[in-house]
Amino acid sequence: MSPAPGVERLRFRGRIAGVGTTSGTRVVVGHWHDTPLGSFSDAMVETAAGHRVLLAPRDEVADLIATTYTFDEVRVQPFEVAETGGVWRVRSPSLSLDLDVGRRTALGLLLRLLPNRLAAAPWFCTLTDPVARLLLRGVRTRGITHADRREWYGATDHHRLGTATGSFDGADLGTLAPVDPPCRFGFSSTPRRPSVTSVVTTVDVG
Repeated sequence: MSPAPGVERLRFRGRIAGVGTTSGTRVVVGHWHDTPLGSFSDAMVETAAGHRVLLAPRDEVADLIATTYTFDEVRVQPFEVAETGGVWRVRSPSLSLDLDVGRRTALGLLLRLLPNRLAAAPWFCTLTDPVARLLLRGVRTRGITHADRREWYGATDHHRLGTATGSFDGADLGTLAPVDPPCRFGFSSTPRRPSVTSVVTTVDVG
């Protein structure tokens, strides 16, 4: 499955943490180690009131994400994710979040059996989409973004989250809760059960 003429295919390799909280705010943290824009981390935040905010570390990162997904507000600000002993410490002027990454799930064990190149292939993501939609509410592995960009998510590992604590704009987020309702940044949400997914995201930009 090749991109159309005049379309550039971009791949982003990293991990995504999907976090629900008892405050009603849901957070999706992207921690990317291999991308056309270099390594970076970012967060998509949807408050209990439905206000969607992008937190991005640089203008070029914000521009690409904001033209691929849907937000009510975009903030460019220092953003870091530090990992120590299975704990993610997410820090920016707007968001402070500590995540305890737990054991690999049954889904993660299954994904580890697949060669990464196969799991990330757009044609394979197209095949797995109906299965993901059936088993994981709100999750899709391929779709069209609001900018009419084709996009695929190829998962390669999956870990549950044990705990989450933090604040957004100075307000306490409470404790870990399901990602419910699903986030509304694009055609897919993260799994309902809070987790960290290793993923290759492929997007066609024309």
